Amino acid sequence: MLEKLKVKEMMTKDVITVTPDEEVVFAFEKLMKYKVSALPVVNGEELVGIVTATDLGHNLILDKYQLGTTVEKAMVTDVACVEPEDDLYYAVDKMSKYGSEGGILNQLVVVEDKKVKGIISDGDIIKALKLLS
Repeated sequence: MLEKLKVKEMMTKDVITVTPDEEVVFAFEKLMKYKVSALPVVNGEELVGIVTATDLGHNLILDKYQLGTTVEKAMVTDVACVEPEDDLYYAVDKMSKYGSEGGILNQLVVVEDKKVKGIISDGDIIKALKLLS
């Protein structure tokens, strides 16, 4: 069923991003302002990492960052990605495989030629399932 839809049909195209030199406090503010769970980190147009609300929020609460700590020091560089032409079944499978401790990833960055084209979330997958039913 999910093989019928492509990632590009369900992904969010207006992706909020941060740069490696942005301070983690401001990145976290951006996450809260736009009500998103993750921000791809870009250098120019190229994806170089990702930061999540869970990671940044947890470490901010525990006071693990010094004043001026940049996103580059907090980001994950091994980013799970899909391409616009991949089908949703592949995306769900990847979310499942790359999730930690038996969970699933909440989102995948959609890239083409190392450039961020979108982001697909578990919410987008649920919308797709509703469309297909």
